[in-house]
Amino acid sequence: MHEMGIALQIIDITKASIPPEHGAARVAKVHIKVGKLSAVVPDSLKFCFGVAAQDTPLAGAELVIDEIPVRGLCKDCRHTWTIAGPAFNCPRCDGGQIDLTSGRELDIDFIELAED
Repeated sequence: MHEMGIALQIIDITKASIPPEHGAARVAKVHIKVGKLSAVVPDSLKFCFGVAAQDTPLAGAELVIDEIPVRGLCKDCRHTWTIAGPAFNCPRCDGGQIDLTSGRELDIDFIELAED
């Protein structure tokens, strides 16, 4: 399960991102963006995050996941659309020259510190 490795990286990056003047601050929420093609199972990632965050400044923090759809751009007619199925042809011109413009993301969007 690679979600545990991802959860550990999220925790490390988040801890390193806390400004020194807030060194003892507790993290309330970590907002991330996860693309549908990133091969991440959101529920598994949330579970792993909860387990891995114990005994860290992120203990009890909520992992908020914004799932990003797969979007395509046709190189022939410049049409953009959300790709819902396995067919990667343009729905407008049936062209097969497609650029994926989203769906592979795995980014920390922002962090919320708890107010004590």
